[in-house]
Amino acid sequence: MGTQPVSRENEMIQVEALTKQFGAFRAVNGISFNIARGEILGLLGPNGAGKTTTLRMLTGFLKPTSGTIRVAGQPMDDQGLALKRMMGYLPESAPLYHDLLVFDYLRYVAEIRGLRAGARIERIRQLADICQIGDVMHKPIGVLSKGYKQRVGLAHAMMSDPQILILDEPTSGLDPNQIVEIREIIRQIGREKTVVLSTHILPEAEATCDRILIIHQGTIVADGATDQIKRSAAGEQRIHLTVAHADPEAVRDRLGKIDGVADVATETPANGTLPVVLVCRGEADLRGAVYHEIRQTDWDLLEFYRETQTLETIFRKLTRED
Repeated sequence: MGTQPVSRENEMIQVEALTKQFGAFRAVNGISFNIARGEILGLLGPNGAGKTTTLRMLTGFLKPTSGTIRVAGQPMDDQGLALKRMMGYLPESAPLYHDLLVFDYLRYVAEIRGLRAGARIERIRQLADICQIGDVMHKPIGVLSKGYKQRVGLAHAMMSDPQILILDEPTSGLDPNQIVEIREIIRQIGREKTVVLSTHILPEAEATCDRILIIHQGTIVADGATDQIKRSAAGEQRIHLTVAHADPEAVRDRLGKIDGVADVATETPANGTLPVVLVCRGEADLRGAVYHEIRQTDWDLLEFYRETQTLETIFRKLTRED
């Protein structure tokens, strides 16, 4: 599953052979990918896969061991400060001053970001609307729920109206309702900006992102829209069935002769029933052929279904430790 091509004029971020070494440990291993303007890209992977390290290099917080990062065509090394001004970054735990009121905190952020005095209040109003925090503007940050704190952190990251928004686990620790709310905010922001977010929550990535990049042990193992990844993984499918009054060897012999069946795995019979898994090549649905063969026997068919390729099953296959 290779990197999806993006036209040069539409690229916002270009990453080539990016590597990060911590002593003998290689957290990110020579990854390359491009991110288009106005795209929501999800970095998906298990804990420790290299997602946060990748984001920290994209923001200039960490210097790569090797490789290059270009933002809007400019090398990060040459134009680091100017390129950082194009970005908003929300780490997993938003660095907030809990003793300040939300309004006072955002006004402080506006000042240090260099917004003109006349523009600060208007920008805070805009962000209160976008991030849905208008009803907590005069509450201390410390008394807010985790979901509201994340929204305040998001408003902080967006204060200077950055072209790129980078979010590290933006829904970590939130309840289901808060996750949906943050997801909708991200989708709204993504209509105008390039958004890069990391997550290990599969439904979040599928519902929020235009494109998913799966990382495992510092290496890219899949890259594309959800439907593209599912189609790419469809080269092998499995059919599960359970039969009774059947000899395992006879089942393997008869069903193994079906064109497209690569392997027939039978489990240990239990209570007279025999679980069977057929590994099939290609995208053709072989259930009709399998059923036709079973009808020619005296076996009883108790269970019969095709395993569907979900993002979860693909993710598990691609991120197994072996």
